[in-house]
Amino acid sequence: MNNWYLLHATQNLSEASILKGMLEENSVPVLLVNKQDSSYLNFGDIELYVPSHLKDIAKHLVDHGLMN
Repeated sequence: MNNWYLLHATQNLSEASILKGMLEENSVPVLLVNKQDSSYLNFGDIELYVPSHLKDIAKHLVDHGLMN
């Protein structure tokens, strides 16, 4: 995963899905990695990765998306 940048980590699957959708609508590919424990969802995170060369665009989109 050398060419991917960890953009955001959360324990909320809904938040991760919304951010993934928003980024993909803006032509930013997203790799979603769910590291949550299957029995205890409060252990582990859901991580969103974007291509390293798009990290600045993705950060801008997420920052403005979370403000609204």
